[in-house]
Amino acid sequence: MFFYLSKTINYLTMPMVIIGIFLLLAIAIKNIKQKSLCLYTGIGLFFFFSNDFIANEIAMLWELPPTPFTAITKKYDYGIVLTGVTRLDLQPTDRTYFGRGADRVTHTVQLYKLNLLKKVIISGGNGSLLRLGKQEADDLAAAMIVMGVPKEDIIIEKESRNTYESAKALTIMMGEKLKHSNNLLITSSYHMRRSRACFHKVDIPVDTFTTDFITHPRKYTPNVLVIPQVDALANWHILIHEWTGMIAYKLAGYI
Repeated sequence: MFFYLSKTINYLTMPMVIIGIFLLLAIAIKNIKQKSLCLYTGIGLFFFFSNDFIANEIAMLWELPPTPFTAITKKYDYGIVLTGVTRLDLQPTDRTYFGRGADRVTHTVQLYKLNLLKKVIISGGNGSLLRLGKQEADDLAAAMIVMGVPKEDIIIEKESRNTYESAKALTIMMGEKLKHSNNLLITSSYHMRRSRACFHKVDIPVDTFTTDFITHPRKYTPNVLVIPQVDALANWHILIHEWTGMIAYKLAGYI
């Protein structure tokens, strides 16, 4: 029930959904003052959420910074990479289709080849509302094998549907092993705060390695300061999704 409720709340908090609601109210409401209020609110929210400078500044406060490979001073027993970066609905199914966030995989492979990881754990099944037969962890494993990671050094957990379920499933699959190992958690920078909290909740110690950044260096060009940007709207959706997820996980006792 929590899984479906969290997905529904996520859709309702999308910036474009909120803007659309105000614009629809502006059409439907008869009262002139209320109609004007809804119209100007919708337009104002559109320019706010589509402003790249504002979205980038907020994201910079939220994302955790990258870790240079040269700053890693120990070898980890396990690199735990979370799924959520592929498209499972495309054909043919004999290959891996990456969306954004492919560097969760490529950076994990790089860490392994730099001899900083002994083994790789891929955790995550299918997080969509519609239960598909194909599981994302299998796709990521197939891609890593093509990139040169030996099959015997990859451990797959593919039943979990969200981050907390991933952490919980790994405690069951691995027993006490992870609790006494050096573990490196690898996921998108905007997702790391929630992910780290979930693993700490189930007493799995992790260091963090962030990937897939939505921020960019601060700029003061007209396209950043003034012109509405689709990417800014998308980044707000990502941020709000993480914030509502943190609140929901806290209420559910997941973090």
